[in-house]
Amino acid sequence: MIQGISKGIKAYFGAFQLISTLKLWKYFAVPMIISLLTALVIGGLSYGFSDNIGNYISSFWQWEFGKETFTTISTVFGGLLIIILGFIIFKHIVLALSAPFMGPISKKIEEHLLGHEVKATNSTSVQLLFRGIRISIRNLFRELILTIPILLLGLIPIIGLFSTVLLFLMQAYFAGFGNMDYTLERHFNYKNSVAFVKKNRGLATGNGIVFMLFLLFPILGVILVLPLSVTAATEITVKRIQQENNS
Repeated sequence: MIQGISKGIKAYFGAFQLISTLKLWKYFAVPMIISLLTALVIGGLSYGFSDNIGNYISSFWQWEFGKETFTTISTVFGGLLIIILGFIIFKHIVLALSAPFMGPISKKIEEHLLGHEVKATNSTSVQLLFRGIRISIRNLFRELILTIPILLLGLIPIIGLFSTVLLFLMQAYFAGFGNMDYTLERHFNYKNSVAFVKKNRGLATGNGIVFMLFLLFPILGVILVLPLSVTAATEITVKRIQQENNS
């Protein structure tokens, strides 16, 4: 697992140069616009709803004793919840909507890495979009189901520190999952793709860790996150598929 995470992170080191060498920046234009617009919309909605959620939670405390303390905790929790949900929703929307564009780009990268033409699937842009949506919906529900109990654990002193790390790694895993699927689409069906990522959780998590860190940088991080993360994911996924085929 640790080794896989390390490989997933290291793949980013040559991603920028690889994109420049293959002159792929122009192909990333639409996904980068999708990423930026989605971030702006979700960011605006999150800002508007954060206070409302905090006030709603605090309304359950009907007593005067401790009212102020509970309200403060509710506001903080509401803000944290909005931020986390914002990251989750942003990630899955962008990964799903970018699928028709990322598949062909991932294919170009794979052909460069292997040194020969890669057989294309018969998937149309619409089919790639629906596969991306299917993967994103699957991962979204699983991520939400796991997020709530982890957030509640975060309210417990000391344990809260570990829950924060766990929450970050979980989000990273699902981000890496989506990035790897742009390559897996050419090699496996839906079921086998899911099995492949589960088997290589470390690679997905390593790729997703950098993906999530990019989102901490406003505008620039949001714009660059898809090109670099998908390029890195393609490299590690292609290498891993080769290893499994040769073993």
